Amino acid sequence: MRYAIQVNGATGTSLAAVHALQFIRAALAKGHEISLVFFYYDGVCAGLVAAHSPAGPTAGEWAELAARRGLRLILCVSAAERRGLDPSGSGDVALAPGFVTGGLGQWVDACVRADRCVVFNA
Repeated sequence: MRYAIQVNGATGTSLAAVHALQFIRAALAKGHEISLVFFYYDGVCAGLVAAHSPAGPTAGEWAELAARRGLRLILCVSAAERRGLDPSGSGDVALAPGFVTGGLGQWVDACVRADRCVVFNA
């Protein structure tokens, strides 16, 4: 089965990222495919270098899993900008390794191609 995953909750204030990472690891262990992990709303904070929370997965954990399993980690650029973040790297905030910015079109495309879309809310 092919899944598209959306993470909406901020690491540290929500368990969305924790549950998403657990789900992804379990799905991959069962032989399923994760076509995309899309970080939206406050979830965009998960892919920033400055983001760190002892309560949730770090950007490094996401990046390591992505590198090992070939996952695409996409931060919604519009959601980041609405939160005053500049994920282009020209400001004080930089993207963590393994993350790229993208738009809702990529999320919609992944959902069209996936068997199931799973959203982890705040």
